[in-house]
Amino acid sequence: MASSSLIRVSRAIMAATRSSSSTGGAALFSSKAATSAVPKPKAKAKPKEAGDSTKPKATLGIMKPTPISPALGSFLGVKESSRAEAVKQIWAHIKLHNLQNPANKREIYCDDKLKGIFEGREKVGFLEIGKLLSRHFVKAE
Repeated sequence: MASSSLIRVSRAIMAATRSSSSTGGAALFSSKAATSAVPKPKAKAKPKEAGDSTKPKATLGIMKPTPISPALGSFLGVKESSRAEAVKQIWAHIKLHNLQNPANKREIYCDDKLKGIFEGREKVGFLEIGKLLSRHFVKAE
């Protein structure tokens, strides 16, 4: 008799999962499927303040153009640049002239232009580029 009640319970569970197969088949056992059918209220947009539109977002941190040394200025062709733009142009130069070591891509061979900004070194590691560039950015006092 116990086996017949177990079969009834099994049939009830199977029927419930078959009817909920459109929701992934696990609606009987998961509360997540039941809550996903309820639409969530959308977040309200914050009202803009008057001062927000006047402050450009790209003038913060490494994106802020600052005065640079004459050596880096001659390489980039400008008198002031952001750190991000300087690194981007240095990497473009490295890729254009194929200056990465093919066996170890982390090493950069310096040509005459790069030696001018990397303290005359023959080769540098790619993680050293940021450190070697820091002396070329004039600190604002």
